[in-house]
Amino acid sequence: MTITLSADQTLAEIVNARPAAARTFEAHNLDYCCGGRRTLADACAESGTDAAFVMEQLNAMETEDEPDWMAMGPAALVDHIEAAHHEYLNSELPRIDALVSKVSSKHGDRHPELLEVRATWGELRAELEPHLMKEERVLFPMIRELAASDTTPEFHCGTLGNPILVMLSEHDHAGHLLASLRARTGGYSAPDDACMSYRMLYDALGELEADTHLHIHKENNLLFPAVLALETSSDAKK
Repeated sequence: MTITLSADQTLAEIVNARPAAARTFEAHNLDYCCGGRRTLADACAESGTDAAFVMEQLNAMETEDEPDWMAMGPAALVDHIEAAHHEYLNSELPRIDALVSKVSSKHGDRHPELLEVRATWGELRAELEPHLMKEERVLFPMIRELAASDTTPEFHCGTLGNPILVMLSEHDHAGHLLASLRARTGGYSAPDDACMSYRMLYDALGELEADTHLHIHKENNLLFPAVLALETSSDAKK
């Protein structure tokens, strides 16, 4: 089925309809995760991007076989996020950390921006690892329990809206740190004298940024609204 896209749709709606659009938005530095409620037209106007050119790219892209996020219930979506994004981060965070240490220690004298990259990366990792743990050990089990119950279970936090607000705030902070890393690396563009490890680091940071943006999009714009709607409907059955 052909999906018609429009510049009047929000960035989140476009990625939900055509997941490959995330790569186009990444290429134009359009925030579709934390900023996904803006229309494409508004986001392009704010960033000085040609909306017509972006639409041309979106409509020209080939559709790909992707998991149907919109069809997933909260429990299935939680399972998907853990398998697709949490496992990725748990693997990549230590690898990138080793690269950051190696590259900054060897090249920091000639490229002092690497010292800022190391500091920002350390802050990002310190944000992401406990965030993943809180989701896996606290929020996601409660979401699975809610999805399996006919009525709203009694949670220690009251409504699930409370931990979700915390997750949303942490997503915003992670987004700011990723934007800072992008700025300090010149858009992950390695200098001409960069060694192989240097280039591997910048490639890895760019990939992590793209994956984390998609990860946050799925939670902010799909999972959390679905959980809150389910909780409301379950409360009504009491």
